[in-house]
Amino acid sequence: MSNELFDSAPDPKTSSDYDASAIEVLEGLEPVRRRPGMYIGGTDARALHHLAAEVLDNSMDEAVAGHANRIEIELEEGNRLTIADNGRGIPIDPHPKFKDKSALEVILTTLHSGGKFEGKAYATSGGLHGVGVSVVNALSTETVVEVARDKKVYRQTFAKGHATSKLEEVGAAPNRRGTKVTFTPDPEIFGADAKYNPKRLHDLARSKAYLYGGVEIRWKCAPSLASDEVPESAVFKFDNGLADHLEEMLADRGTVTSPPFTGKQDFPDDQGRCEWAIAWPLWTDGYQRYYCNTIPTPDGGTHEAGLRAALTKGLRAFGELVNEKKAAKINADDVFGGIECMLSVFIRDPHFQSQTKDRLTSTEAARFVENAVRDHFDHYLADNMDRGRALLGAVIERMDERMKRKAEREVKRKTATSAKKLRLPGKLTDCANAGGEDGDTELFIVEGDSAGGSAKQARNRKTQAILPIRGKILNVASATKEKIRANAEISDLGLALGTGFRDQYDDDQLRYDKIIIMTDADVDGAHIATLLMTFFFQEMPELVKGGRLYLAQPPLYRITAGSKSAYARDDAHLRELKETEFKGKKVDVGRFKGLGEMNPNQLKETTMDPASRSLIRITLPPEYQDQQGARDMVERLMGKKPEHRFEFIQAEAAGLDEDAIDA
Repeated sequence: MSNELFDSAPDPKTSSDYDASAIEVLEGLEPVRRRPGMYIGGTDARALHHLAAEVLDNSMDEAVAGHANRIEIELEEGNRLTIADNGRGIPIDPHPKFKDKSALEVILTTLHSGGKFEGKAYATSGGLHGVGVSVVNALSTETVVEVARDKKVYRQTFAKGHATSKLEEVGAAPNRRGTKVTFTPDPEIFGADAKYNPKRLHDLARSKAYLYGGVEIRWKCAPSLASDEVPESAVFKFDNGLADHLEEMLADRGTVTSPPFTGKQDFPDDQGRCEWAIAWPLWTDGYQRYYCNTIPTPDGGTHEAGLRAALTKGLRAFGELVNEKKAAKINADDVFGGIECMLSVFIRDPHFQSQTKDRLTSTEAARFVENAVRDHFDHYLADNMDRGRALLGAVIERMDERMKRKAEREVKRKTATSAKKLRLPGKLTDCANAGGEDGDTELFIVEGDSAGGSAKQARNRKTQAILPIRGKILNVASATKEKIRANAEISDLGLALGTGFRDQYDDDQLRYDKIIIMTDADVDGAHIATLLMTFFFQEMPELVKGGRLYLAQPPLYRITAGSKSAYARDDAHLRELKETEFKGKKVDVGRFKGLGEMNPNQLKETTMDPASRSLIRITLPPEYQDQQGARDMVERLMGKKPEHRFEFIQAEAAGLDEDAIDA
């Protein structure tokens, strides 16, 4: 790096063993070291690289705010990483609330400190909760921060969440400014063998440059870490942003339409902006990437929903314009089935599903993106009618194939049922048809008869089926094949789905397009959902691979202030709502003890209506497509040896507190 930049609980203890001395109070950044999963999602390779992203995001925020145009990233031997920018530099003057500490020390050693809460220092930013760089400090054996401000260079060192030196002025810097952060992740947290992946960091640096056209990002790594895929040094700068990225991704592949659909648009009233780059290649493995304030959101969210709505409605309208009646039946899956796209939004005070920011939940983002993209897409289609007809024709072909498959499944369902070849479980409340233009058919697996009753009243009778189950189903990971087949709940599931198990599984016989696990938003509900996911992974892995399995997200709380109300998924979301939308207001908080306590209208609005609900798709990560890694994890967590679960819980307890569940 150059110097140019910078299941059953144990018996309770007796009352004499449990008194005030048993209550721990964790101070400073100790909670982060005790429970890293709450802040970075775990202690695996993904979490390790999340540290790098946290520091890089701070530099990107400076660039997006217009205060920096160059960022440097250097990976050295010994797992030591340096990230520097030429922005304003972290403030080094005494903090008003902590007179004996500089703002730099407060930011590095205190949770929930930073300049991004009120929007005074940053209009839009990736860092929101004030935990990023302090978490990096907490989970590193050494953190060194250098700040160039006011023509001087300041330096302070930290380790494991604590300052190890005072802030010192170390020299003059008449032509420099910015912040330089160097840190080494703690092997006590991440493991002695945990190392940064040079290619992963190299690709991260390049992607950030695409996300903000004009910023220059310089990459450097030790010669011993370079390879054919990762150079020792590189400079990334893409003036056309995402459009350049898409062009690189497409290479020489042909596309349905030319040129690709790209553009930028500011949101009204200075609420932010968005940028997109979209193409429909003649062949594709699928590539969709969504970002908010330069933060990757791999699970999509409301900005993705806005884009899907804009393109789907735009194609339907174009179909009406050219008198193509079939266009009215197009849905978003038809449009996005053969797409390669990137969408980047910048908005004020975004809300995410968790600290790791995998999914955007800001409701206004859907409306902003839909309105911004729709006008441009309408013009893109109508400006060249041949281009518009070509895209419409390709999408209708996918729609015809989808509806053909639905019709075949529906014939099989009706034939089997009318011939009484298929015995359906008595407590299954089936849907009326295979969806068609009314949407995909969905089977909701719900917890208990009470929840089942509410769900039956809330459902769309044409497309949504309900199957109540009684409590916790059998743990198939620790049961024999004979015991699994003899279990009544599992037998009902098999009958309802119609596919068979394991080697006899036949995806063509699946009676529904989506299988949705809908359990209470509490610990017991999470346990039941885990048991069900284990069942599907072991007995019907092809269903999981096919992306047919989902988790519903019912709320745990309803918060009300006057005529305004909102729903919160969990305690963290409740706190967020109190500190944002309901800040300073006297609120009434109601807790749902279970789905059965929600009236049908509430259940429909929050959890079942495709127009307003949020689902989590359960998938296998690419590296687990052979299933062996996932099988090992399932066996470890759900198998017959409880000591394996105990070891995992000790090491990863906080990870169980995350909002999203991955399989």
